[in-house]
Amino acid sequence: MIAEILEPITGSPLPVRLTAWDGSSAGPEDAPRVRISSTDALRRLLWHPGELGAAQAYVTGELDVEGDLGEALDHVWNVVRERGLSAVRPGPRLIARLARAARQLDALGLDPQPPATQARVRGRLHSPGRDRQAISHHYDLSNDFYALILDPNMAYSCGYWPSREPGYTVEDAQRDKLDLVCRKVGLRPGMRMLDIGCGWGSLSIHAAANYGVTVVGVTISAEQKRFADDRIARLGLQDKVEIRLQDYREIPDGPFDAVTSLEMGEHVGQRNYPRYARALHDNVRPGGRVLIQQMSRRGKHPGGGPFIESFIAPDMHMRPVGETIAMLEAPGLELRDVHALREHYEWTVNAWLETFEDRWDEAVAMVGEEMARVWRLYLVGGARTFRDGRMGVDQLLLVRPGDRGESGFPDVRPQWSGRLGEDSSND
Repeated sequence: MIAEILEPITGSPLPVRLTAWDGSSAGPEDAPRVRISSTDALRRLLWHPGELGAAQAYVTGELDVEGDLGEALDHVWNVVRERGLSAVRPGPRLIARLARAARQLDALGLDPQPPATQARVRGRLHSPGRDRQAISHHYDLSNDFYALILDPNMAYSCGYWPSREPGYTVEDAQRDKLDLVCRKVGLRPGMRMLDIGCGWGSLSIHAAANYGVTVVGVTISAEQKRFADDRIARLGLQDKVEIRLQDYREIPDGPFDAVTSLEMGEHVGQRNYPRYARALHDNVRPGGRVLIQQMSRRGKHPGGGPFIESFIAPDMHMRPVGETIAMLEAPGLELRDVHALREHYEWTVNAWLETFEDRWDEAVAMVGEEMARVWRLYLVGGARTFRDGRMGVDQLLLVRPGDRGESGFPDVRPQWSGRLGEDSSND
């Protein structure tokens, strides 16, 4: 009976071996094994066919996967591609057939309430108030929870992995990423830097501590600011770093010598991106450099897909990197370098996932099993998204030209990838 409900949507045979709450089973014996413990799981799949319904059932525990979740996802995505299931849209006859089968299983009913971990944001899209809600949903979860997963600097963006040796860690990759950014924007003692979307302050603090600059970092997450302020105080950097609870549209004291923004541009939205680009331009002095690290995506889900949009980053918007470059150049910035880091994000997320799984019991005790299952699905799926090229991430280095078009860049392309303390005179 389960097969009668699902095979019209998934094709035959089922892509997994399903076992229901009553002990009945369907699907190939050698396929990944999935257990359905409640009729609510089927209701979710009927009301939200595809990714969202399956994700809702998984995070609530109504649906579970035996063994390796990543291997199961790989198998299902391969079947989806082979059968062209992403284009399937249920028609009236199919809906009637599904309803008859669901009635026999006592699975016909109202759409279950969304999981408690699903985002609920209100207001006009990308208004300052709604943006604060969207950011708070993800980033204000718990500083202690993020500290459980991330490196000690709390860098929550793609690392830079110049080495794949076994002893090279995600902490090393994040330090080398922070150095790479500082070198690219040409930091020198006495300069003043703006870090838009500064997160927990990893780049702001690193730049001030190692490059002799003063930094203003802005975030709209109260939890991030609290963590960053505490760390700045512990390091004695209060006279070097100021973290503000401030929207990028409200920065009053530019221009700065350099501007950075790591994986924040995805959150401003398509309509507001020109305003974000203008803020970058206006907040850097003529001849100053701007570095954006930003994810890219093609296809019909610029927000990352139903699961990401509903549980992780509501209102996020990504686009192909070429479109982003055009929008950044529109207010007058000039592109000088594109550095693709897609593979580096797979390695970064896999490192986070390994730590997360090692500390699973601590995570559950801290945020509850449902949120922990959200994060397991997020990390497992995210690593594969970058591995398979469904998303990319790039560092875009731009400059605001001077009055006569001068960029201040050397004639020969700089070598930016050395480590802190090595010669960087060609920057």
